[in-house]
Amino acid sequence: MSKFVNRLDSKGRVSIPASFRQVLARDGLETLFCSPSLELEAVDAGGKELRKKIDSHLEEFDGFTEEREMLGAALLGESEYLKIDKDGRVVLSEKIKDHTGITDSVVFVGHGYKFQIWSPERYEVYIAEATRQALALRKAMAAKRRAQREAGLEGKA
Repeated sequence: MSKFVNRLDSKGRVSIPASFRQVLARDGLETLFCSPSLELEAVDAGGKELRKKIDSHLEEFDGFTEEREMLGAALLGESEYLKIDKDGRVVLSEKIKDHTGITDSVVFVGHGYKFQIWSPERYEVYIAEATRQALALRKAMAAKRRAQREAGLEGKA
């Protein structure tokens, strides 16, 4: 959970937030699994649980089908493992920086079994839209529940 903003140092390293490193350590990993998001200008990052979710998703498709091959290439073929140094830092690859637009700062956003890596500018645009859509969704769900309650009351009259 939560959101953290860290700066890249002069050698291009960034510190993974301590709470995120603790989850990776429980997984027994000394690397960070990173997979570029298919829909967002962000990178999904994590440990064994993220890999399990991706593998589980891929298992829904028959082996060697075109759909399985395309998803496998996009989700795993473009992924990479980043070495975590003794101080909890990683060096972001050029591929990750290009995909996210990261230049000098990184936003880490917790998502339970994974976290995302964003450029601060792109994340601010995304979270503004996500918040707007979440509010609209909540209002639509509340209106649907209200209509269901009213329909239930009308049927009893």
